[in-house]
Amino acid sequence: MSVGTKLLQAAAGNAGGAVYVDDVFSTTLYTGTDGSVVVPTGLDLADKGGMIWGKSRSAAQNHRIYDSGRGTQYSLIPNATSAQSNQGTQTFGSSSVTLGAASGIVGSSSYGGPDYVLWAFAKQEKFFDIVTYTGNGTAGRTISHNLGSVPGMMIVKATSDVSEWVVYHRSLGNTKYLHLEQNHQAYTSSARWNDTTPTDTVFTVGTTPTNTNGTEYVAYLFAHDEQDFGEDSDEAIIKCDGYTGNGSTTGPIINLGFEPQWILIKRTSANGDWMLFDIMRGIPTGLNVAALFPNAADAETSTDTWLEVNPTGFQLKHDHGRVNANSATYVYVAIARSHKPASEFAATDLFGIDTLGSTGDGAEPGFRSTFPCDTGIRLDTSAASTELTSRLTQGRWIYTDQNSAEGTANFAQFDYSNGWGASTSTASNYYGYMFRRARGFFDVVAYTSNTTYPNTFNHNLGAVPELILIKRRDGSSAWAVYSSTTGNTKHLVLSSNAGESASSYWNNTTPTSTVVTVGGQDETWGYGGYTYIAYLFATVTGISKVGSYTGTGSDLNVDCGFSAGARFVLIKRTDSTGDWYLYDSSRGIVAGNDPYKLLNSNAAQVTGTDYIDPLSSGFTVTSSAPAGLNASSGTYIFLAIA
Repeated sequence: MSVGTKLLQAAAGNAGGAVYVDDVFSTTLYTGTDGSVVVPTGLDLADKGGMIWGKSRSAAQNHRIYDSGRGTQYSLIPNATSAQSNQGTQTFGSSSVTLGAASGIVGSSSYGGPDYVLWAFAKQEKFFDIVTYTGNGTAGRTISHNLGSVPGMMIVKATSDVSEWVVYHRSLGNTKYLHLEQNHQAYTSSARWNDTTPTDTVFTVGTTPTNTNGTEYVAYLFAHDEQDFGEDSDEAIIKCDGYTGNGSTTGPIINLGFEPQWILIKRTSANGDWMLFDIMRGIPTGLNVAALFPNAADAETSTDTWLEVNPTGFQLKHDHGRVNANSATYVYVAIARSHKPASEFAATDLFGIDTLGSTGDGAEPGFRSTFPCDTGIRLDTSAASTELTSRLTQGRWIYTDQNSAEGTANFAQFDYSNGWGASTSTASNYYGYMFRRARGFFDVVAYTSNTTYPNTFNHNLGAVPELILIKRRDGSSAWAVYSSTTGNTKHLVLSSNAGESASSYWNNTTPTSTVVTVGGQDETWGYGGYTYIAYLFATVTGISKVGSYTGTGSDLNVDCGFSAGARFVLIKRTDSTGDWYLYDSSRGIVAGNDPYKLLNSNAAQVTGTDYIDPLSSGFTVTSSAPAGLNASSGTYIFLAIA
C-alpha cells in the first residue's frame, strides 16, 4: 500500500489503513522573515483540520495558536487572557501551513525572530479534537465531541471575551483545574466541570468561565493511551498522566511504553511554570535541555538538564520545583516519537549526503537534507579524523579512529528541520552524512550502565539489529562493534583494523528486536554509571543492506537488492586485518576513480584507485582491490544504503 493511500485512509480514521504519529503531529523549526512564511508540517491539515501552536525561540514574544475550528485568521495567546484577534488568514495546506506577515510567529524584526518553532496537531479520533460552542450559563451542560475516547486533557478558552485558559487533566479529576496562562497550583471548583468526568462522547461544563451565557468558546481535547495507532493499530501515541517528585537529580522514571518527542509538564501541588520540551529543539541525554514556558512569553532557555528521554519514556534529571520537588505532584502530556517503518519512506528521506560548499550560501545548517536528521558523520577529505555525532548528544562528536571520550563543544547543532551542523563555512573538503531514525532501518540509543551484570538496554529499531556501534561517551574506551555475521561471541573495533576477536562484549547473547544485551567490559558496560551511545542498523528491502560476502580476488558483484545502486558503502574484513573502508556516491562510486576514507584512520582520503564499481543492485568489488576488500576466501561485512 502506498504512503499516499494510507494517508487518505488515515484522514477518515483508521478505515483499513494504519495511522502513525507522523500523520497527526509534527514539530517544525523555521527561520522568520518580515513577510509570509511557508512552514512544512507533513500533515494534511487542509483535509483533517487541526491546530498550530507557534513561538519565537530567540525572543520574548507571545505564543500563538490558530485552528481550523474557529477560522485560521483568529489568533489566541496561551500566555494571556485576551480574546481572539484577527491576524489575517493562515493557510492550512496538505503538507504545510502558510503563516501571514501579521501572524505574530514569522517576523525576524517585527516579532523578535529569527528562530521559531511550530507544533502542529491534526484532528484524529483517539488523538486530538477541536470543539467550538456558545455558552448558555447553565451548570451541568454537556458538550459533544468527536475525540472517540475519554479526554486525558482538555483546554478551554473563551474566544470572544477576556478570560482564563481552563485546563482539565485526568490526573487531577473533575473537581480541579489549572490555568494555562498562569504558574498557579491546581484550583478546586465545581463551576468549571460541574464535578463531572468527561466521557468518550461529551464533556460537562459548569458556569463561568467555561460556560458564560453568550460567550464563544473553543476546546482542545487530547486523548490518553489509546492503542489504536501504528502498523498493527496497537500502539499508543499520546499519554496524559501524573507523577510525584523526589527532589533528586535522579528523578522519577516515567514509563510511557514509547519514546516521547513532545512533553508538557505542570506542577499541581504548588506554583510552578508550565514546561514544554521537544526533541527537535533538543532533549539531549545528560546535557542541557531546551525549554519553553506556555504561561510566559519568555525566549527559549537551555541552561538546565531538566529531563532525558529513553526508548520507553523519560526520566526527570533535575531537582527544581518546576519538574521534581520532593513529594510534589505533577501532570504531563507526552506524544510519541515517530515510529513509522522505514518501508513507508523513500531512501532519500532516510539518508542524505551533502558538502559544506554545495549550497554556496554559507547559511546554517551546514549540511542540508530534506528531512530532520538524527545522526551525522562529518568526513574531512584532508588529513583529519572522521566525526560521528547525534541529536541525542547535542552535536558533541566522537572520533571514529580514536578511543577518546566525547568532545565537549557543541559544534554540530541538530536543532534544524533540514539538516545538521552550525557551520556557515563553504569548505568543500567537508562531507556530511545524514541518517534519520526509522523503524527497521536505523536507531540511536543513549544509555547509562548500571550495577547489574549483564546489562541490557532497550531500543526502538523495531527489528533485530544486524550491526551495532557502541562508544563510551564519558571516558576513553574503544569502539565496540557487533555484527550478526560474526555473532554474539565476537566483536570488532571501529577504531582499529584488527579482525574479529573472541569476547563476552555481548554476553554471548544475540540482540532482539527490542533489547540489546552487553557484557562486562568498559567498551559496552562500565560497571555502573558510565554513559554510552549506540547506533543500530538493519536491512530494509530496497533501502539498506547489512550483509557479508566472501572475497574471490576477481570482480565480485554484491547484490543488495537495490534498483539504482548504492550511495553509501562501508566495508570491513573480519577474518584478518583490514581497514574500515568508506565510499559514497557524492565523492564517487564510478567505473574509475573511487575515493575512499578509512574510518579507523585520520589520513586524508585516498584517490586514484578503482576498488569498487557501481552496480544497479548494489556494488561491485573489483579484482584490483586489496586484501582489505577482496582477498580470495577472505570474509567481509558491509553496510550499504541505496
